[in-house]
Amino acid sequence: AKGTAAQNDIRAIGAALDMYKLDNQNYPSTQQGLEALVKKPTGNPAAKNWNAEGYLKKLPIDPWGNQYLYLSPGTRGKIDLYSLGADGQEGGDGTNADIGNWDL
Repeated sequence: AKGTAAQNDIRAIGAALDMYKLDNQNYPSTQQGLEALVKKPTGNPAAKNWNAEGYLKKLPIDPWGNQYLYLSPGTRGKIDLYSLGADGQEGGDGTNADIGNWDL
């Protein structure tokens, strides 16, 4: 159940990132992070057409109480968006397995 909840969060955050990219021509950088979906980021790439209402009201945390992780550019795709699973560490099996946008 927690794995499914994490997948749903990743889909929702991913959709918000896609809307951000539509408005601003780029995904936020790793340094700008997912926080760029909640408040206008500084730095590059510039968010010239950032939606004044934001893209998410607040950032969800994963079902195990940790922040979702984000890389842009990603190592597995244009962006990597993921949870480290129950153990909060990379890799693992079962409930400890990482759950990422590359699995969806």
